[in-house]
Amino acid sequence: MTRRAGVLGHPIAHSLSPTLHRAAYAALELDWDYRTYDVDAGQLATFLEGVDLDWAGLSLTMPLKVEAVPLMDFVEPFAKLLGVVNTVLVGGRATSRQLVGANTDVHGIVSALAEGGVTRTEGLSAVVLGGGATAISALAALGQLGCLSPVVAVRSRARAGALLRAATAMGLSVRFVDIADAAAVGAALSHAQAVVSTIPADAGAQLAAAALSDASLASQAPASGAVLLDVVYNPPVTPLASAWRDAGGTVVGGERMLLHQAAEQVRLMTGQVAPLAAMDAALRDALAGQGS
Repeated sequence: MTRRAGVLGHPIAHSLSPTLHRAAYAALELDWDYRTYDVDAGQLATFLEGVDLDWAGLSLTMPLKVEAVPLMDFVEPFAKLLGVVNTVLVGGRATSRQLVGANTDVHGIVSALAEGGVTRTEGLSAVVLGGGATAISALAALGQLGCLSPVVAVRSRARAGALLRAATAMGLSVRFVDIADAAAVGAALSHAQAVVSTIPADAGAQLAAAALSDASLASQAPASGAVLLDVVYNPPVTPLASAWRDAGGTVVGGERMLLHQAAEQVRLMTGQVAPLAAMDAALRDALAGQGS
């Protein structure tokens, strides 16, 4: 039986999730159909009304990760703690459909950072750039890796209430800095062993120009071996990632997080081990095609 699945968000046309999931289904010999669906904020509830038992699951991206939480029949404990759902699993019997919310972003971030050499270290020093839903998952991932006192750079602390509540629930002590304060951000970055940027590429470019390129801040280069995970994967190398690499740091592209979180989604939706090698090959081909 053909099952349905897809990724929801706005904008969504650029998403590489179909590439990853379709590669997985082909490798697992599953007759499943995975598509993109443009669903903006406030539209998720209406979309979910049409989801029946023909569906296996959904991937959620911005701006739906927080909106989804109260729309689920059940939210897995960790996702509930964070208040962030990026995966919906469809189950139940006959007309009794059940939607289960889960979070695979944390798994994706931990696995991507591991590719850069970041493993669990007591007292890990880390910075998160941004204060949205993905930043909350980044805090959770860094907490798992041993960072109990992360620095978070945001434009407005007043708008970071959900992040602060999640951090408190996880036992993390967050120190906020103004992302527009180049000196404060530069100082935080210079002491970090791991950095996760969840901000758009253009905002990252502005930050890089201010905090990494200014001559007055030249002494605040990344610590030796420091790793930046920039969750943006379009463009493949953001201005922030380029500046970080030029300053001597190690960069992990956002497509690595995308790969690993999608692999965990495939496992949850199919009940089978995700064919990571096949998914990785498809992703690399897709990225190569974008660059040609």
